[in-house]
Parts: sequence; C-alpha cells; structure tokens
Amino acid sequence: MQEWWAGFCEEFYINFIKKDRWKYLTNGLGRTLEITLLAVLVGIALGFLVAIIRSTHEKTGKLKIGNAICQVYLTVIRGTPMVVQLMIMYFIIFLPLGVSKMVTAVLAFGINSGAYVAEIVRGGIMSVDNGQLEAGRSLGFGYARSMWYIVIPQAFKAVLPALANEFIVLLKETSVCSFIGLNDLTRGGDIIRGVTYSDFMPLIAVALIYLVMVVVLSYFVKLLERRLRKSDH
Repeated sequence: MQEWWAGFCEEFYINFIKKDRWKYLTNGLGRTLEITLLAVLVGIALGFLVAIIRSTHEKTGKLKIGNAICQVYLTVIRGTPMVVQLMIMYFIIFLPLGVSKMVTAVLAFGINSGAYVAEIVRGGIMSVDNGQLEAGRSLGFGYARSMWYIVIPQAFKAVLPALANEFIVLLKETSVCSFIGLNDLTRGGDIIRGVTYSDFMPLIAVALIYLVMVVVLSYFVKLLERRLRKSDH
C-alpha cells in the first residue's frame, strides 16, 4: 500500500505539479467555459428565431419560404455529427478566410445548439393554448405583439428546464474542440499525456472536471425546476 501511494504521488507530481502542467487544465477550462457561454448566446438567438418562424407558419400558414429554410437547417444540423460540422466549418469554410479557431468553435457549437433550442422552444410555443393568442387579439394586440407579450413568456417558462439541460449537453460537446487544435480542457489533458506518456491521470482529471461542472449545473437546474413548480401553485 505504501509503495502504491508513493507511486501515485510521484505520478501526480509528474503530470500536474512539475513545470506547472496543471495550468494546461486550468487554461483549457477557462477556454471551454468561454466557448460554452458564447455558444449558448448564439444558440438562444438562433433557436428562438427559428422557433418563431416555424410556429408562425404552423399557426398562420405564413412564412413558407422561411419555414422551408428552417426545416433544411434543422435536418442538416440534427442529422450530422457535431464533430463533422466543426471540422467542415473550420477546415473548409473558415480556415481559408483566416477566421480564428475560437470564433469557428463558437459559431459551430452555437449553430448546432440553435437547432435543438429551436425545437424545444417551438414545442413550448405550440403547447400554449390558442385561446391565449385570441385573448391577446381581443385586447387589441396584433399577432406579433400577442406572441411577444403573451405566448412566448409562457412558452419560455415551460421550456426553461429543458433549455438548461441542453446547455449542459453543449458544455460536454465542446470536448471535441481538440479536433481543430483548439486548446480547451480536453486538449489540455492531451498535451499533458503527450509530455508525460501517462494516460490515466490526465484523462481522469479531465473527466472529473467535466463531471463536477455537470453536477453543479444539474443542481442549479433542479433548483430552477422546483422554483418553477412552486410558482405554478
């Protein structure tokens, strides 16, 4: 047991303490959180736009061209792997234009997340009774104002827990950034592995960091769900 502990401490020192190799993980963690936050903003904006276009088409029959474009977008994004989308956007689209890896990652993950956010929000909008829309019009609101002030707030409240879970999934998906050489958390672990030729500790450390972040975020999602249930009573 004593020999095992001594070996464990030595391996820990070589992987993380020696030459401050732990900084690869902390720097990568910061980059991962930055990508996730910015991609969330892009995904929300794009997702709400697509959801409003599609729900408007389903409710009124208008915006046929916009709905067709949105359907193509949803089919392509949800039908192809995230890592393939990321590589296509970087190596084929943005690399020849000189766009940075960071911007590419934010756009790739934001566009991917937007497709799932769109369907979540659209489901929430369609779940709101049509009587709410008619009530808004009876108050003198047009379709757009009725949607903005009456329908969307109710839909947003209903889908908020699902949106929060989608963002947790997005956080984990950013681990594929290493495929374009971006120094995120996973890439930090790979760099340590390449220097120390040790697989166990760097990979376990990366997995534990992701696990802690997901557990913390999941806890806040549960708190949010409890508060929303209380406000319904």
